[in-house]
Amino acid sequence: MTDSVNTANDSLSSFPSPSPRSVLGTPLGARPTRVLFLGSGELGKEVTIELMRLGAWVCAADSYAGAPAQQVAHESRVLDMADAARLRALFDEVRPDIVVPEVEAIATSELADAAARGVQVVPSAEIAAICMDRERLRVIAHEELGLPTTPYRFAGSLEELRTGAGEVGYPCVVKPVMSSSGHGQSVVREADAIDAAWTEAQEGRRAAGEGDVSRVIVEALAPLDYELTVLTVSSSAGIVTCAPIGQRQESGDYRESWQPAAAGDGVLAEAGRIARTAVEGLVAKAKESGETGWGVFGVELFVLTDGSVLFNEVSPRPHDTGMVTMASQRLSEFALHARAILGLPVTEGHVALALPAGAVAASHAIVIAGDGEAEFSGLDRALAEPGTDLRVFAKPEVHGHRRMAVALAVGGDEADARARAGRVADALTIEVR
Repeated sequence: MTDSVNTANDSLSSFPSPSPRSVLGTPLGARPTRVLFLGSGELGKEVTIELMRLGAWVCAADSYAGAPAQQVAHESRVLDMADAARLRALFDEVRPDIVVPEVEAIATSELADAAARGVQVVPSAEIAAICMDRERLRVIAHEELGLPTTPYRFAGSLEELRTGAGEVGYPCVVKPVMSSSGHGQSVVREADAIDAAWTEAQEGRRAAGEGDVSRVIVEALAPLDYELTVLTVSSSAGIVTCAPIGQRQESGDYRESWQPAAAGDGVLAEAGRIARTAVEGLVAKAKESGETGWGVFGVELFVLTDGSVLFNEVSPRPHDTGMVTMASQRLSEFALHARAILGLPVTEGHVALALPAGAVAASHAIVIAGDGEAEFSGLDRALAEPGTDLRVFAKPEVHGHRRMAVALAVGGDEADARARAGRVADALTIEVR
């Protein structure tokens, strides 16, 4: 592995523009397409493999050594990607054609500067900035695109939060506008708990401790029946959607997913409409700034007890719940992402399911608690049942709770598929040393 980058001495004005490239280069050629990942987790690892299959050269950067994508990439780097000077130095050194942000802790101003110099940011620098900010995203989705959402208010102080919560009503949900995966989020059932929710939003959010005050969004707690993710692909051929994915979460983090999700025709049609509209709106903003907007988006939706469908959020990259597509589709969300960002067309035929009639695929996240290195055994038992699979991420260590693997299975229906994936997880022996 290459050593961590050093801060560049040159000014940003010296940032080298990417040279002309062939979309399908080869690592042995004089100028393959150069892709830089900012964040190298398990999702990035799968995309890295798919890009390399298509001849791209990949460098995987993260804040620690041995991250999943770093295990397979041509080169890797370790640095604080929120440090603008170090990120600029990385761009100067690697000279990427394409930059793929995979985490939130990135100096987004550097992404915008790189895009202005001809680097393709995935899906775009503008979209990355919008999707990191719940306030901007919600305003665009609801007020500009007219998508249905829960009632909401924004607050920049405890007093504003108290007022906003009173307006949307109790129970409500309080979230930092600049966080993800449930960090800093609270469900508030009565006014006496609103002060604690403000504190949790400030202290529990990602990037906390920087001395600033985070704005928050407070939303009415809708009568939720279930949640859906609609993977939506923007490519040179336009925008298409995958079959909706059902999911189960714990504390804001995904634990299980299955595809196709069982839902009525009306719900499916509305879910597809909302997902497409949301991505079309974001891609339009990318194109206004001269960027492509290509890539996979994970559009998160609420389905209420009355059957109505609401927009929740969108991830501008492959989605955790989409790991099920490694078992359900001929082209997984990772293969679709790789094709889209390389400029290849992705059409309805590319996103089709590859399952027997009536069958369902499921994924089961394997989350480990402990402090140290995780050791897996019992894979022979875990994978003895036909129609099952496993991905062990080989993350170096776990401290607290960490997703370390995912089980996959295909079954005759949703219950069967979920049970099979669960049995794979249960059959493993995992020790943390």
